[in-house]
Amino acid sequence: MTQTAPDAAPAPAAAAPNPPGRIHRAWFVAAVAFVTIIGAAAFASLPGLLIDPLHEEFDWSRGTIGFAVSVNLALYGLTAPFAAALMDRFGIRKVVALALLVISGGTAATVWMTASWQLVLFWGVLVGLGSGSMALAFAATVTNRWFTARRGLVTGILTAAGASGQLIFLPLLSWLVVHHGWRPAAVTVSLAALAVVPFVWLLLRDHPADVGLAPYGGGYAEKPAPALGAARRTVTVLFKAARTGPFWLLAGTFAICGASTNGLVKTHFVPAAHDHGMPVTAAAGLLAVIGVFDVIGTIASGWFTDRFEARRLLAVYYALRGVSLLFLPMLLAPSVHPPMVFFIIFYGLDWVATVPPTIALCREHYGQDSAIVFGWVLASHQVGAALVAFLGGLARDAFGSYDLVWYASGALCAMAALMAMVIRRRPVALTA
Repeated sequence: MTQTAPDAAPAPAAAAPNPPGRIHRAWFVAAVAFVTIIGAAAFASLPGLLIDPLHEEFDWSRGTIGFAVSVNLALYGLTAPFAAALMDRFGIRKVVALALLVISGGTAATVWMTASWQLVLFWGVLVGLGSGSMALAFAATVTNRWFTARRGLVTGILTAAGASGQLIFLPLLSWLVVHHGWRPAAVTVSLAALAVVPFVWLLLRDHPADVGLAPYGGGYAEKPAPALGAARRTVTVLFKAARTGPFWLLAGTFAICGASTNGLVKTHFVPAAHDHGMPVTAAAGLLAVIGVFDVIGTIASGWFTDRFEARRLLAVYYALRGVSLLFLPMLLAPSVHPPMVFFIIFYGLDWVATVPPTIALCREHYGQDSAIVFGWVLASHQVGAALVAFLGGLARDAFGSYDLVWYASGALCAMAALMAMVIRRRPVALTA
């Protein structure tokens, strides 16, 4: 029996076309999702700014602080596939609204912490669980439900929302950390996540059938009944996907993606630049500029994904990223100079350009389970990010420099480019 939401319109007998001259409701849903991801992105802008202040105030080692960040990143990824299944069970807006409340509470609680285990609990566990429910699996779910046409473009736009949030919050948060300390910055992140909750609850809808419409570019379909056994389904999909080669190649490449972005640059770029005498606000400003070009690169990648073979796009993206990281240790200096600006632009265009083709390959190979499969692939992304966030801190403590980590990440990106090229094009049918 098909269940409809309380505010659903009666199901039309045929496709429900959008009235002529009106913008399809799917674009408004995408806009709400975009704003939601921007608000939640505030928490992702803060870890790299906290390493030095927490080290100075509490005398915690960078490895200890990196461990808390690694717990956050790992839970971000491991929660994502279960969140995708929970959205099928309880609806998108309930899951996302609760996730934002958890993020807000966990971030606010850090203001009163006095021990490193509290940083692991509040920032690592609570914010990690909340942010995992706001992960890219959310973008994939919205795209799969509300769009039949333009999926690559919409995926790119929603992926770019995270970069937009970074662009908005990094300069503000770095200024707060430098002039007023890290606590006001944490409170700002908490309030930003909280402010988005009303938008999600009032404006987001779970399915086109809730408002009597067909997906953009497709025919009308009734809203499916809630999927029971969300946890069991999530694990079952993982076991089925794990029997196929493309899953492991996608998971491996995306683990390297996470290691070379969230784990390395987002977490350690600011302290690495500060090691070379660059002011924290200048380094944070460079990360914000990465966010500007990330928006451009990711939307362009979505457009390319609608037109070109996804695995070849991935190979190009990883190869270019690896080359840029190999040059970075030579570019770090006390001030911003033209070669560094070129790196920031080049790297920014590639930052999460990998997401639209990765989602497209998951959709191609795994069909209706693609959002959950992508959630597991995203889990590997965050495990890679978590390892490098932790190991990068240890390397800095041991060698007094991040150079070894930059070079290792460049080599890993070259490996990811080769892995992407061997992903087979023939769809894989998941069998029980």
